Amino acid sequence: MFQKRTRAQNLLLILKGIAIGAVNKIPGVSGGLIALLTGIYFELLYSLKRINLIAIKLLLTGNFKKLNNYINGNFLFNVFLGIIISYFSMSLILGYLLKNYPEYVWGSFLGMILASIYYTLPLIKKWDIFSISFYMIGLLIGIIISFSEPFSFNNNFYFIFLSGIISVSGIVLPGLSGSYLLILLGNYELLLVDSVNALYYMLQNLFLGDFSILQNKRQIYLIKVMIVFGLGSISGLYFFVNILNYLLKKFYKVTMSIIVGFITGSIFSLWPWRKEYLDGKKEFYFPINFDKETILILIFIILGITFVFFLEKFGKKNEL
Repeated sequence: MFQKRTRAQNLLLILKGIAIGAVNKIPGVSGGLIALLTGIYFELLYSLKRINLIAIKLLLTGNFKKLNNYINGNFLFNVFLGIIISYFSMSLILGYLLKNYPEYVWGSFLGMILASIYYTLPLIKKWDIFSISFYMIGLLIGIIISFSEPFSFNNNFYFIFLSGIISVSGIVLPGLSGSYLLILLGNYELLLVDSVNALYYMLQNLFLGDFSILQNKRQIYLIKVMIVFGLGSISGLYFFVNILNYLLKKFYKVTMSIIVGFITGSIFSLWPWRKEYLDGKKEFYFPINFDKETILILIFIILGITFVFFLEKFGKKNEL
Protein backbone atom coordinates (compact mmCIF):
# COMPACT_ATOMS: atom_id res chain seq x y z
CA MET A 1 0.00 0.00 0.00
CA PHE A 2 2.77 2.43 0.94
CA GLN A 3 5.64 2.95 -1.48
CA LYS A 4 9.21 2.05 -0.60
CA ARG A 5 11.71 4.87 -0.47
CA THR A 6 15.37 5.19 -1.30
CA ARG A 7 17.93 6.39 1.26
CA ALA A 8 17.91 9.81 -0.36
CA GLN A 9 14.13 10.01 -0.04
CA ASN A 10 14.31 8.91 3.61
CA LEU A 11 16.88 11.63 4.27
CA LEU A 12 14.57 14.11 2.62
CA LEU A 13 11.77 12.97 4.95
CA ILE A 14 14.01 13.64 7.96
CA LEU A 15 14.78 17.13 6.64
CA LYS A 16 11.07 17.78 6.20
CA GLY A 17 10.50 16.57 9.76
CA ILE A 18 13.19 18.99 10.97
CA ALA A 19 11.38 21.85 9.19
CA ILE A 20 8.02 20.81 10.67
CA GLY A 21 9.40 20.54 14.20
CA ALA A 22 11.35 23.79 14.01
CA VAL A 23 8.51 26.02 12.83
CA ASN A 24 5.93 24.29 15.04
CA LYS A 25 7.72 25.81 18.03
CA ILE A 26 7.45 29.32 16.59
CA PRO A 27 4.30 31.19 17.65
CA GLY A 28 2.13 31.94 14.62
CA VAL A 29 3.56 29.27 12.31
CA SER A 30 2.06 25.82 11.85
CA GLY A 31 4.11 22.66 11.34
CA GLY A 32 1.11 21.27 9.46
CA LEU A 33 1.53 24.02 6.88
CA ILE A 34 5.11 22.89 6.21
CA ALA A 35 3.88 19.30 5.87
CA LEU A 36 1.31 20.52 3.36
CA LEU A 37 3.85 22.51 1.35
CA THR A 38 6.39 19.67 1.28
CA GLY A 39 3.83 17.18 0.00
CA ILE A 40 3.64 14.79 2.99
CA TYR A 41 0.58 16.18 4.79
CA PHE A 42 -2.06 13.71 3.60
CA GLU A 43 0.25 10.69 3.93
CA LEU A 44 1.14 11.84 7.45
CA LEU A 45 -2.54 12.05 8.41
CA TYR A 46 -3.36 8.66 6.92
CA SER A 47 -0.33 6.95 8.50
CA LEU A 48 -1.10 8.36 11.96
CA LYS A 49 -4.71 7.25 11.60
CA ARG A 50 -3.51 3.64 11.27
CA ILE A 51 -2.04 3.69 14.78
CA ASN A 52 -5.15 2.00 16.16
CA LEU A 53 -6.31 -1.20 17.86
CA ILE A 54 -5.10 -3.31 14.93
CA ALA A 55 -1.62 -1.77 15.27
CA ILE A 56 -1.62 -2.39 19.03
CA LYS A 57 -2.60 -6.02 18.46
CA LEU A 58 0.25 -6.48 15.96
CA LEU A 59 2.63 -4.88 18.49
CA LEU A 60 1.54 -7.11 21.36
CA THR A 61 1.79 -10.27 19.23
CA GLY A 62 5.31 -9.34 18.14
CA ASN A 63 4.45 -9.10 14.44
CA PHE A 64 6.74 -6.10 13.93
CA LYS A 65 7.23 -6.45 10.17
CA LYS A 66 3.49 -6.46 9.52
CA LEU A 67 3.07 -3.61 12.00
CA ASN A 68 5.68 -1.53 10.19
CA ASN A 69 3.92 -2.10 6.86
CA TYR A 70 0.50 -1.41 8.35
CA ILE A 71 1.31 1.97 9.92
CA ASN A 72 3.85 3.08 7.28
CA GLY A 73 6.48 2.83 10.00
CA ASN A 74 9.53 3.90 7.99
CA PHE A 75 7.78 7.06 6.89
CA LEU A 76 6.63 7.96 10.42
CA PHE A 77 10.02 7.12 11.92
CA ASN A 78 11.90 9.44 9.55
CA VAL A 79 9.45 12.33 9.87
CA PHE A 80 9.31 12.17 13.68
CA LEU A 81 13.07 11.67 13.92
CA GLY A 82 13.42 14.99 12.12
CA ILE A 83 10.84 16.61 14.41
CA ILE A 84 12.68 15.39 17.53
CA ILE A 85 16.06 16.53 16.20
CA SER A 86 14.73 20.01 15.50
CA TYR A 87 12.95 20.17 18.84
CA PHE A 88 16.29 20.24 20.65
CA SER A 89 18.45 21.96 18.04
CA MET A 90 16.85 24.08 15.34
CA SER A 91 14.31 25.49 17.78
CA LEU A 92 17.18 26.79 19.96
CA ILE A 93 18.51 28.73 16.97
CA LEU A 94 15.07 30.09 16.15
CA GLY A 95 14.58 30.97 19.82
CA TYR A 96 17.80 33.00 19.74
CA LEU A 97 16.72 34.80 16.57
CA LEU A 98 13.29 35.58 18.03
CA LYS A 99 14.91 37.06 21.12
CA ASN A 100 17.46 39.20 19.28
CA TYR A 101 15.92 39.87 15.85
CA PRO A 102 12.15 39.34 16.28
CA GLU A 103 10.97 41.77 13.60
CA TYR A 104 13.05 40.04 10.91
CA VAL A 105 11.88 36.59 11.99
CA TRP A 106 8.24 37.69 11.90
CA GLY A 107 8.85 39.28 8.52
CA SER A 108 10.31 36.11 7.01
CA PHE A 109 7.45 34.01 8.36
CA LEU A 110 4.90 36.53 7.13
CA GLY A 111 6.41 36.12 3.68
CA MET A 112 6.18 32.34 4.05
CA ILE A 113 2.49 32.55 4.96
CA LEU A 114 1.73 34.91 2.05
CA ALA A 115 3.37 32.50 -0.38
CA SER A 116 1.69 29.54 1.30
CA ILE A 117 -1.74 31.07 0.70
CA TYR A 118 -0.91 31.25 -3.00
CA TYR A 119 -0.01 27.55 -3.09
CA THR A 120 -2.83 26.31 -0.84
CA LEU A 121 -5.73 28.16 -2.49
CA PRO A 122 -5.80 25.64 -5.42
CA LEU A 123 -6.53 22.89 -2.85
CA ILE A 124 -10.06 24.26 -2.88
CA LYS A 125 -10.88 22.75 -6.24
CA LYS A 126 -14.07 24.73 -6.87
CA TRP A 127 -14.86 28.19 -5.51
CA ASP A 128 -18.54 28.84 -4.96
CA ILE A 129 -20.75 30.48 -2.31
CA PHE A 130 -20.42 27.35 -0.17
CA SER A 131 -16.62 27.18 -0.15
CA ILE A 132 -16.25 30.98 0.15
CA SER A 133 -18.53 30.97 3.22
CA PHE A 134 -16.47 28.34 5.02
CA TYR A 135 -13.25 30.05 3.94
CA MET A 136 -14.51 33.22 5.64
CA ILE A 137 -15.38 31.22 8.77
CA GLY A 138 -11.81 29.85 8.90
CA LEU A 139 -10.45 33.35 8.26
CA LEU A 140 -12.57 34.82 11.06
CA ILE A 141 -11.48 32.14 13.55
CA GLY A 142 -7.84 32.71 12.58
CA ILE A 143 -8.20 36.48 13.13
CA ILE A 144 -9.93 35.99 16.50
CA ILE A 145 -7.15 33.67 17.67
CA SER A 146 -4.49 36.12 16.43
CA PHE A 147 -5.90 38.99 18.49
CA SER A 148 -6.91 36.99 21.59
CA GLU A 149 -5.43 37.99 24.95
CA PRO A 150 -3.36 35.34 26.80
CA PHE A 151 -4.70 33.56 29.89
CA SER A 152 -2.88 33.74 33.20
CA PHE A 153 -0.19 31.13 33.94
CA ASN A 154 -1.56 27.75 35.12
CA ASN A 155 0.71 24.86 36.15
CA ASN A 156 -2.05 22.44 37.17
CA PHE A 157 -1.27 19.00 35.70
CA TYR A 158 -4.82 18.60 34.32
CA PHE A 159 -4.44 21.93 32.53
CA ILE A 160 -1.00 20.90 31.27
CA PHE A 161 -2.51 17.69 29.84
CA LEU A 162 -5.21 19.78 28.13
CA SER A 163 -2.49 22.12 26.82
CA GLY A 164 -0.77 19.11 25.24
CA ILE A 165 -3.99 18.11 23.48
CA ILE A 166 -4.47 21.62 22.13
CA SER A 167 -0.84 22.32 21.19
CA VAL A 168 -0.49 19.32 18.88
CA SER A 169 -3.17 20.80 16.63
CA GLY A 170 -0.39 22.77 14.94
CA ILE A 171 1.01 19.59 13.37
CA VAL A 172 -2.41 18.42 12.17
CA LEU A 173 -4.11 21.69 11.20
CA PRO A 174 -2.21 23.90 8.71
CA GLY A 175 -2.47 27.55 9.72
CA LEU A 176 -3.26 26.87 13.38
CA SER A 177 -0.11 27.40 15.43
CA GLY A 178 0.09 25.10 18.46
CA SER A 179 2.83 27.18 20.08
CA TYR A 180 0.78 30.35 19.66
CA LEU A 181 -2.16 28.62 21.36
CA LEU A 182 0.18 27.79 24.27
CA ILE A 183 0.96 31.50 24.58
CA LEU A 184 -2.78 32.19 24.79
CA LEU A 185 -3.07 29.46 27.44
CA GLY A 186 -0.25 31.15 29.38
CA ASN A 187 2.01 28.06 29.37
CA TYR A 188 4.37 28.57 26.42
CA GLU A 189 7.52 29.19 28.46
CA LEU A 190 6.85 26.36 30.92
CA LEU A 191 6.03 23.74 28.27
CA LEU A 192 8.21 24.63 25.31
CA VAL A 193 11.19 26.25 27.01
CA ASP A 194 11.69 25.29 30.68
CA SER A 195 10.58 21.65 30.50
CA VAL A 196 12.42 21.01 27.21
CA ASN A 197 15.62 22.49 28.62
CA ALA A 198 15.21 20.44 31.82
CA LEU A 199 14.93 17.21 29.82
CA TYR A 200 17.95 18.18 27.70
CA TYR A 201 20.15 18.93 30.71
CA MET A 202 18.98 15.82 32.56
CA LEU A 203 19.89 13.56 29.64
CA GLN A 204 23.20 15.38 29.23
CA ASN A 205 24.11 14.97 32.92
CA LEU A 206 23.06 11.32 33.04
CA PHE A 207 25.12 10.62 29.92
CA LEU A 208 28.15 12.18 31.63
CA GLY A 209 27.55 10.08 34.75
CA ASP A 210 26.32 12.97 36.90
CA PHE A 211 23.20 11.78 38.79
CA SER A 212 22.98 14.79 41.12
CA ILE A 213 20.31 16.30 38.91
CA LEU A 214 17.93 13.57 40.13
CA GLN A 215 17.96 15.31 43.53
CA ASN A 216 16.91 18.64 42.03
CA LYS A 217 13.20 19.05 42.85
CA ARG A 218 12.67 21.75 40.24
CA GLN A 219 14.19 19.62 37.49
CA ILE A 220 12.13 16.58 38.53
CA TYR A 221 8.98 18.70 38.52
CA LEU A 222 9.75 19.96 35.01
CA ILE A 223 10.32 16.39 33.80
CA LYS A 224 6.89 15.46 35.20
CA VAL A 225 5.46 18.45 33.35
CA MET A 226 7.10 17.22 30.14
CA ILE A 227 5.67 13.71 30.61
CA VAL A 228 2.12 14.96 31.26
CA PHE A 229 2.39 17.40 28.34
CA GLY A 230 3.69 14.59 26.12
CA LEU A 231 0.79 12.28 27.07
CA GLY A 232 -1.63 15.09 26.29
CA SER A 233 0.06 15.69 22.94
CA ILE A 234 -0.17 12.00 22.00
CA SER A 235 -3.85 11.94 22.96
CA GLY A 236 -4.51 15.12 21.01
CA LEU A 237 -2.64 13.84 17.97
CA TYR A 238 -4.76 10.67 17.88
CA PHE A 239 -7.97 12.66 18.38
CA PHE A 240 -7.28 15.38 15.78
CA VAL A 241 -5.91 12.96 13.18
CA ASN A 242 -9.00 10.77 13.27
CA ILE A 243 -11.38 13.72 13.25
CA LEU A 244 -9.55 15.44 10.40
CA ASN A 245 -9.27 12.26 8.31
CA TYR A 246 -13.02 11.78 8.65
CA LEU A 247 -13.76 15.40 7.73
CA LEU A 248 -11.44 15.34 4.70
CA LYS A 249 -13.04 12.12 3.51
CA LYS A 250 -16.65 13.21 3.99
CA PHE A 251 -16.48 17.00 3.67
CA TYR A 252 -13.32 17.79 1.71
CA LYS A 253 -14.43 21.14 0.29
CA VAL A 254 -15.68 22.45 3.64
CA THR A 255 -12.61 21.24 5.56
CA MET A 256 -10.06 22.59 3.08
CA SER A 257 -11.91 25.91 2.84
CA ILE A 258 -11.71 26.35 6.62
CA ILE A 259 -8.05 25.25 6.70
CA VAL A 260 -7.04 27.73 3.99
CA GLY A 261 -9.01 30.36 5.90
CA PHE A 262 -6.98 29.49 9.02
CA ILE A 263 -3.78 29.97 7.05
CA THR A 264 -4.93 33.37 5.78
CA GLY A 265 -6.03 34.45 9.27
CA SER A 266 -2.64 33.57 10.74
CA ILE A 267 -1.13 36.50 8.82
CA PHE A 268 -2.16 38.82 11.62
CA SER A 269 -0.29 36.90 14.33
CA LEU A 270 2.92 37.25 12.25
CA TRP A 271 2.71 40.97 11.52
CA PRO A 272 6.32 42.17 12.05
CA TRP A 273 5.51 45.79 12.94
CA ARG A 274 4.48 45.32 16.56
CA LYS A 275 5.20 46.19 20.16
CA GLU A 276 5.10 43.38 22.72
CA TYR A 277 4.68 43.81 26.45
CA LEU A 278 5.67 41.64 29.41
CA ASP A 279 2.07 40.58 30.08
CA GLY A 280 1.87 39.07 26.57
CA LYS A 281 -0.20 41.86 25.03
CA LYS A 282 0.71 43.06 21.54
CA GLU A 283 0.21 46.34 19.75
CA PHE A 284 0.32 46.24 15.96
CA TYR A 285 1.05 49.26 13.78
CA PHE A 286 1.75 50.12 10.15
CA PRO A 287 5.15 51.69 9.37
CA ILE A 288 4.93 55.39 8.56
CA ASN A 289 8.60 56.04 7.85
CA PHE A 290 10.37 54.16 5.07
CA ASP A 291 13.53 53.75 7.16
CA LYS A 292 16.33 51.17 7.23
CA GLU A 293 14.46 48.78 9.56
CA THR A 294 11.32 48.86 7.40
CA ILE A 295 13.41 48.10 4.31
CA LEU A 296 15.11 45.18 6.09
CA ILE A 297 11.77 43.76 7.21
CA LEU A 298 10.46 43.99 3.63
CA ILE A 299 13.60 42.18 2.43
CA PHE A 300 12.97 39.38 4.93
CA ILE A 301 9.33 39.16 3.79
CA ILE A 302 10.59 38.69 0.23
CA LEU A 303 13.10 36.08 1.46
CA GLY A 304 10.23 34.20 3.14
CA ILE A 305 8.23 34.23 -0.09
CA THR A 306 11.28 33.07 -2.04
CA PHE A 307 11.95 30.25 0.43
CA VAL A 308 8.43 28.84 0.01
CA PHE A 309 8.73 29.17 -3.77
CA PHE A 310 11.88 27.04 -3.83
CA LEU A 311 10.42 24.68 -1.20
CA GLU A 312 7.38 24.07 -3.39
CA LYS A 313 9.51 23.68 -6.52
CA PHE A 314 11.88 21.29 -4.73
CA GLY A 315 8.97 19.32 -3.31
CA LYS A 316 7.44 18.76 -6.74
CA LYS A 317 10.78 17.83 -8.27
CA ASN A 318 11.45 15.26 -5.53
CA GLU A 319 7.86 14.23 -4.91
CA LEU A 320 7.70 11.12 -2.72
